[in-house]
Amino acid sequence: MSKPVYITADSTCDLPQALKERLGVKTVPLHVTIGQDNYLDGESISPDLIFERYEEENLLPTTAAVSPQEFEDFFRPMVEAGYEVVHLDISSELSGTYQNAFIASQEFEGVYPIDSRHLSTSISLLILEACRLRDQGKSAAEIVQAIQALIPQVRTSFVLDTLEYMWKGGRCSGVAAFGANLLSLKPCIEMREGKLEVSKKYRGKIGKVYEKYMEERLAGKKIHGGCVSVVSPDLLPQETRDKLEALIRSLVTVEEVLFARTGSTICSHCGPGTLGIMYIEG
Repeated sequence: MSKPVYITADSTCDLPQALKERLGVKTVPLHVTIGQDNYLDGESISPDLIFERYEEENLLPTTAAVSPQEFEDFFRPMVEAGYEVVHLDISSELSGTYQNAFIASQEFEGVYPIDSRHLSTSISLLILEACRLRDQGKSAAEIVQAIQALIPQVRTSFVLDTLEYMWKGGRCSGVAAFGANLLSLKPCIEMREGKLEVSKKYRGKIGKVYEKYMEERLAGKKIHGGCVSVVSPDLLPQETRDKLEALIRSLVTVEEVLFARTGSTICSHCGPGTLGIMYIEG
């Protein structure tokens, strides 16, 4: 008989707290530094503070991976309690977090780190699938195999209202090539083979850009798992959520539209006004 399984992730998964509690998912925080101040993503800092300090002090945060020792301390109680662990991390092309999780996993039996090749709520969608398989009684090894098979079907993209954060942070290949007119554009950034790349450029008011972007990303798609995620560093008003959900449901057949707020690691690089659409195609 296989051991019970914990599904875990790093904090960049941006899984809403209510879902973490309902699903029994544990997360481990990355580090965020602003000036001389150090914070834990999702625990001691919020997107609001990041944006405030940038506006007031022109300070962009830096982020750092979870260390191997932190991962050992994170995994150990679960392993000692008799669990196996399936753990998902932000793309190894963007952070050393997965590599450090892998290093730590070598100290234990039954700890399985997965390089998601994605970020934010795309990882959350994989978590939902992993939890569904866990609840069906699948073993950790079976869950890992199924999740790794799904990763190529994950679609991750977002539209930026301001390019300052990503441009100055150097997180996206090709952004600097836009040159002096960069800040007048609204690019769509897409995950491709674990990396962030510019896939399209929009102009116009951001509200209309959101609608055009969603139509182009979703029209005619088949959604695996019945869930599309909308993610933003901003607290979207209910009226905006309702409008976006109605648009999504007019474009694709879904059971759930999951709204989430990006954590501090992700918003450190995307800035306010960002909107992302994440789903698993199939």
